[in-house]
Amino acid sequence: MSPEEGQTWPEGFMDDRSAPDARSPDGPGPETAGVPGDELTAVLHRAVHQAAHRLHAVAAAVYLLTPDGGELRAAMIGGSPPSVLTLPGRMGLDSPYASARALAGRCVAFLAEPDPLAEPEHGALAYPYTVVSVPLEAEGHRFGSLTVLRTEDSGDYSDADCRELTRIGDRLAVLLAGLHARGAVIAPGCLPVLVPVFGTEPPAAAGAQAVVRGVPGVPGSAGMTLLYALQRLTEMLNRATTMEDVVGVAEFCVVAPMRARALALTSAAEGRLWVLGHSGDSSDLVSELHGGALHSGTPAARAMRGRALFVPGSPRPPSTGRLPDAEPGAPSSGVPRDGAGGGSHAAAYLPLVGSRHVVDLPMAGAAPVVGVCCLSFDGPRTFPPEERAVLTMMAGLLGAAVQRIQLSAARQVLAEGMQRRLLPAVLPEAPRLPATARYRPAQAASEAGGDWYDVITMPDDRVMLVIGDVEGHTLESAAVMGQLRTSVAAYAAEGHGPAALLERTDRLLSRLGTELLATCCVVAVDTETGVAEVALAGHPAPLARLSDGTVRPLRAPANVPLGLHGRTPYRSQEHTLPPGTVLALYSDGVHEPDHDDVGVRLGGSGAGADLEILADRLLADTPGRRDDAALLLARYEGADDSAAPRTARFHVHRRDLRAVRAARGFVHECLCDWGLADLSDDLELITSELVTNALIHAGSDVDLRLRAFGDRVRLEVRDSDSDPPVPTAYSLTDEGSARAEHGRGLYLVDALAHTWNTSPSGRGKTVWLEMDIPGAGVAARPTVE
Repeated sequence: MSPEEGQTWPEGFMDDRSAPDARSPDGPGPETAGVPGDELTAVLHRAVHQAAHRLHAVAAAVYLLTPDGGELRAAMIGGSPPSVLTLPGRMGLDSPYASARALAGRCVAFLAEPDPLAEPEHGALAYPYTVVSVPLEAEGHRFGSLTVLRTEDSGDYSDADCRELTRIGDRLAVLLAGLHARGAVIAPGCLPVLVPVFGTEPPAAAGAQAVVRGVPGVPGSAGMTLLYALQRLTEMLNRATTMEDVVGVAEFCVVAPMRARALALTSAAEGRLWVLGHSGDSSDLVSELHGGALHSGTPAARAMRGRALFVPGSPRPPSTGRLPDAEPGAPSSGVPRDGAGGGSHAAAYLPLVGSRHVVDLPMAGAAPVVGVCCLSFDGPRTFPPEERAVLTMMAGLLGAAVQRIQLSAARQVLAEGMQRRLLPAVLPEAPRLPATARYRPAQAASEAGGDWYDVITMPDDRVMLVIGDVEGHTLESAAVMGQLRTSVAAYAAEGHGPAALLERTDRLLSRLGTELLATCCVVAVDTETGVAEVALAGHPAPLARLSDGTVRPLRAPANVPLGLHGRTPYRSQEHTLPPGTVLALYSDGVHEPDHDDVGVRLGGSGAGADLEILADRLLADTPGRRDDAALLLARYEGADDSAAPRTARFHVHRRDLRAVRAARGFVHECLCDWGLADLSDDLELITSELVTNALIHAGSDVDLRLRAFGDRVRLEVRDSDSDPPVPTAYSLTDEGSARAEHGRGLYLVDALAHTWNTSPSGRGKTVWLEMDIPGAGVAARPTVE
């Protein structure tokens, strides 16, 4: 049964010869909360039907006042897709919509563009329809407004159109007053009723080269096909979690249905546009967009101001490769910046922001533009208003997804950065006890964790090794972690032993006003005697890897975690470490749940005594990333100072490129003092490359350390950028050469050093290398492999 069957058309509307035959019901239908009655529905349907046909509109709608009179809501919308979906569902009485202004001013009202640009001819209206509305008032009652939409290429509304719409509106108001007098509730439902009105589909423009969709001659087929792509885009974007997902969804739901050649999604930062992702034959599009200035007159820059730009292209190719009004050095897009003629390819530049005309929110301020969606096409084409409406809605959905993912990524970076800033920037140099550390956040966690580590030198010959874990993955966990780390360092500096340190930290935690618990492991190593005092607070016991590869735990009373405020005092236990022992302190994220496998991996790593390689392999073998992983390794070298390495340190302030020469001089002087002048030239060259890269690409202070062992020299360059350097081959292309500048120096390191690697730390990374000392018996030293 069609929606028009079984209804009685009111007498005031029966003069329309297009009214369908209908049977009269026995009486008014039932009315339930939020659902208009049958008579009210019939009245609204007929008015919408007449208004759409008689004004040659693509959609018509009746807005009714809510029972409290506070706002207008759409009660019924009729027409063809996608125009019926562009009408707002509700609006305030003081909003600039034509429907609200018609009721407020008691006159015919037309759509007013709320945010025109200074040069509107260079862009496209965000709403590709013209709107006219009349108030619905009769017998002292204000009911709402009647509104119709036309495509923008249908011409302005004439006086005859306004009179006809006013006549339909007046008759509707009289019928609504009659229903109200008989006790009917004249109010909108919870959702507007949408009805198809066949014959309202806009005809194809003469000579249009737009994509043909649907079945020719079948009403609504083209619009429904477009809406299917829009619905699929909505569903798939809800599941997108990365920018690659968004680009893939856009390729399937936007590029393919619109038969575009290429797509690029951009965002704005530091006054320029940056490409987030692209698909298709997009090399020219990316070259045009990436790094483009927002203050320029390019189509993408204009779209960032909030107005879509549709360039139909031209059969005649441009005479030059440059834009007619391009600044010197600007990349060529083949599309004229004024959007008129001269270019061979059509293009669409859509601001990634939802159209304010289709969002049921107050229009107090402009929605932020988060970026631009750029589409390019093969050859010229037109952009009909209905297609532009769908593209506008698609751009709004893409903008919301891009903004959500960018905010999520920024939140993740903020959380990780906060935690990394709470970790030690550089581990202190401890005589006879070199140490290294690693921190790796959990993949599944979106907030900061509470893992931390520290190396604290005591007033005497003791060194305190600390690792801990605050429960949870929240900013509160990270904040509590920072407070605990500070308190542990302060109590250690006062000379307290591991057990007393844990007791004081437990009392402090009770005063912080948090319910979070924390586990902790503290090992105080006397570097003179090799005695290690271990105290635990619900944390896994540390492991000791002896020089022969044997691994055993340093057992101690488990005690209770920090924060339980138990009355039992914390206890510790002492162990004696033989020279060459490697201590491993770790958090839960390093081992697999229910499997104590860290000792097995520590003993079978085959990394020898090199702490950096050993730490990398332990984390690389970690099964899973469900929790943060913190690892602290230290090697006890014994009390024999004759075997201790010679060390030296040099600090470079950020952006001080002149310090590169001073760093080379530091390396030269140290090697000459140690009798290793033969290695000076190679190490000076490597130092220059590594320090320069760290200053330019990390943008932080640089810490340079040089160590000489019995058979090798070790150079370490530390900065605060956690991204590892990647060797890049030479390239003949401009783009490849630009990338190669970031990694060419590493080829020198690889060619000159015996071995090298990069190791992440809590707040950055360390690029380290080793070179053999000639004649020092390097064959006896185990290899990295």
